[in-house]
Parts: sequence; C-alpha cells; structure tokens
Amino acid sequence: MSTQVVNEASKRRTFAIISHPDAGKTTLTEKFLLYAGAITSGGAVKAHEGRRSATSDWMDMEQKRGISITSTALNFPYRDHELNLLDTPGHRDFSEDTYRVLSAVDAVVMVLDAAKGIEPQTLKLFEVCRSRNLPVITFLNKLDRPGIEPLELLDMIEAQIGLRPTPATWPVGSFGDLRGVIDRRTDIFTRFTRTARGSQIAPEEDVPAARAATEEGKEWEKAAEETALLSAMEADVDMPSFLAGESTPVFAGSALTNFGVRHLLDAIVDLAPAPTPRLDVNNEPRPLDSPVSAFVFKVQANMDKNHRDRIAFARICSGQFDRGMVMTCERTGKPFATKYASTVFGAERTTIDEAFPGDVVGLVNATGLNIGDSLFDETGPRVKFPPIPSFAPEVFATARPVDTGKSKQFRKGLAQLNEEGVVQVLKDPDWGDASPVLAAVGQLQFDVFANRLEFEFNAPIEISPAPYQAIRVTDKESADKLREKPGVRILARFSGDMVALFENKYALQRIEQNEPELTLEPIVAG
Repeated sequence: MSTQVVNEASKRRTFAIISHPDAGKTTLTEKFLLYAGAITSGGAVKAHEGRRSATSDWMDMEQKRGISITSTALNFPYRDHELNLLDTPGHRDFSEDTYRVLSAVDAVVMVLDAAKGIEPQTLKLFEVCRSRNLPVITFLNKLDRPGIEPLELLDMIEAQIGLRPTPATWPVGSFGDLRGVIDRRTDIFTRFTRTARGSQIAPEEDVPAARAATEEGKEWEKAAEETALLSAMEADVDMPSFLAGESTPVFAGSALTNFGVRHLLDAIVDLAPAPTPRLDVNNEPRPLDSPVSAFVFKVQANMDKNHRDRIAFARICSGQFDRGMVMTCERTGKPFATKYASTVFGAERTTIDEAFPGDVVGLVNATGLNIGDSLFDETGPRVKFPPIPSFAPEVFATARPVDTGKSKQFRKGLAQLNEEGVVQVLKDPDWGDASPVLAAVGQLQFDVFANRLEFEFNAPIEISPAPYQAIRVTDKESADKLREKPGVRILARFSGDMVALFENKYALQRIEQNEPELTLEPIVAG
C-alpha cells in the first residue's frame, strides 16, 4: 500500500490562483476546466443534464457583486494527473481566508492583468506566498488588449515582488492582435484562432520558427528580438530557484480567448511540485506513506441551500483516506466517522471513496471540527500540524439583532460564522452575546456577515462602527490592570482567549513603552 500511496501522491497537483480583483482569476478557473474536459463549453459542466454552472462563485452575494468572497475546492483530472484547484477570494478584505487556503496548497498561479500590472492586493497576497515558501507560476493575462509592454511587466515583477521572472512563453502580436506565443524552451510558435466568446478550446497550430518568421513578419521580428534579449539575460526557467521561491516561470496569453491556457495548465503538471511530507509542530516530516492524516483549513456552512449542512475542508497529508474510516481530532481527542466524505465542485458535491496526499476532502456534517484541526487515523500515531495563524483585524463593529425575538438564531449565527472565520466575534465576559464586537480585516467581511445572518439564519442585524484602532492578545492578570485605563476594552474570543481593544493606537504605544510587564501580544500571520 505504501508504494501505491507514494505513486498516487506523485500524480497530485494542489494549487491556488491568486490575483487582484478583475484580473481574470474566475475566467481562468473556468478555462482550466474547459481544457481538462470537466466542462464541454464555457459555463456548462459535463453532467447528465449538461447544463450545470461551472462557476466557483456559489454564494448569491458573490454572483450579484461579481467577486469571489469565499474559497472553493475544484478537483479534475488532466494528463493522468489529479489537479486540486483551491479558488481564493479576490478581494483584499478576505486576505485571511486566502491565507488559510494557501496553507493547503503546494504551488500558486499568480494572475496579472497586463493593463494594470501589479496592484496592492497582488503584493499583499504574494507576501502570504513568500511566508509559506510557495513556488509561484505567473500568468500575464489580457495580452490581447491594450496594456503595459510585457518586458515592462517583467521589470515590475522583479522590482516590486522580488521574484526573478523567467518567461517560458512569450507573446507574438501587438495589443488587440495577439497571434500566439513562442515556447522559449522549444522555439515552437503556437498560433491561436479565436472562438466565439471563448466558449470552445482555441484551435492551435504549432509552427516552426523559420516558417513563423516568414508568415508573421514584423510581429515575429519584435518577439524574436525580445526573446533574444531574455536569453542574453539568462532569464530561463530554472527549477531549483522556482521551487525555492526565488524565480517565477512566466506564461503569456488571454484567459478570455483561451490563448495560452493549455501552456499554463501543462506547466502546472510539469513544473508545480507534487505533495511532499508535511512538517508537524515539532518540525518533523510526516512521511507520505505513514497512516492517514489531514488538517482542516476551511469550514463552510450552507453551501447547498437544500441541505443546511456544514463542510470541513481537509487537506490529506499522508496515507490513503477511505470513506467511512474513523479519524480522530487531535485537539479534542474525539473520533468521528467519514461516511459523508465528498469532493466539491463549486456548490456541487460528489461522494468520494478514497483520497491520497494532496487531495482535498469535504467532510460533511463533521460537527466539532474547527479551522486548523489536525486529524489522524485512530489506528496510527497521533500527529499535530502547526496552527494556521490569524490576520490582525483592522476594522471593528458592533452587531445587534433587529428583532430581539430572533436572539436564538442570532447566537447560532454568531457561533457558526465565527467558526468559519467570516469575522472574529468578540464577547464581553459580563454581557455574553448581548453586544458582540466584530473584528475583521476589511469592511466587506461585515457585509457578508450581515447577509448570511439574514438569509441563512433568519436573523437580520444592525451593524455600527466601533471606535477601536488596535487589538492585542492579553491574559487575565494584565486584563485586570488594562480595564482601569481609559479607551481600553477587554473582550474574549470564542476560544476563551482574552483580547484588549484600544481606541487609540498612540495610547497603546505608550502603555507598551511604560508598562512592558503587561502581556500585549500582536496578532501576526506568518
């Protein structure tokens, strides 16, 4: 069995796509599914009905606003491999959810809009990738539209992100007339043909360089000069530096027209690493062929409107997972059955019978599992993987139910959405659930919180800004002293940890300088 586990793990590629909003991440996700044969045309999943939506944005609020605000897991086969694509929120307000997803992947595809270059959210997300030493493949998207010259984009990647760009493919054609790409590794020019609205795979023709020079004229000459410059700079794909997070293979194209999508998908199989032994809290690697283990990186409720269930998404780290096996939660020591294990395709789910390292399994109705929990086969040795750190909240608000008769639903929603990490819910030990403080990375998280409380828990709420500028983790002894200070409020997380909220950052700085004996630990993701 150990040989089978290792062989199966070698066929897994578990990756995420990160980008600034509107850079084309959702479009690229759909086109990956198209090229992998998981859908027959843009927007239509290959199924018995042949009509299901392919979008990974399943929440009503996402579809109305046209942005990704939750993450989903998509599994599909390609070239005798199993690809696990973990979609991430595109909006900066959901960086914490993105961080949790990136804890479960082995590589990242970074999508850059060629018209906008590197934007603030791109930088923020890349810092998360750097903190986890994740290899990054870059896709220069929308090269069929007016934008920044590709060579200039390479300079931006190196100067602003700190990765050495090593183009694997290079565009041929001017803005508005992208004709194809040169594969710098083979010198073959791939000419593309548009399809109606990009709904079908773009016809491709591989053309030798000599013939392309004759047929493409000046556009080829320009591309040839640029690739010659790249070769002179030794900007060639280098696996050791890529895997070390020092360089990034760059691919060119347009997700909307399907140009360059196949090259990028092939690169995920050929370049992205397969799962490797995961380190536990003692920094010891868990061998891939050891008894099954996993960790929970996401919890999501009510994905299916017809079934008010709760799914814990777990990344398999070692061993062969078999549906129905009994696993143990390291945090609680309690066993749980896995009868309803599923793979998740957007909002759709399919029962899964087995899974291997790198796979993502949705554990349906796994009551008691929280984000960061380590899981292991009850017949094997215990294992505890490192916790997933939280982002420091930057905005705060208070919430109260519009209808006091909905207090029970309100409390249930608070607990559920706090577990999912939609927001951090902080409670006054003396007041309980009466007037919780919500803490979040960005304002949009509050909108999602209110939307889900109303439509999933039937508990409409009013949200008001709270006058806090900073938060620190503290202890009981320090909390008793901090309560005496003006502009400081002591609250508790659902976990029981105590936190201090400060109305003024400068007051916090004075306290830290003048009373260093007080426990005031910042919340740091890393």
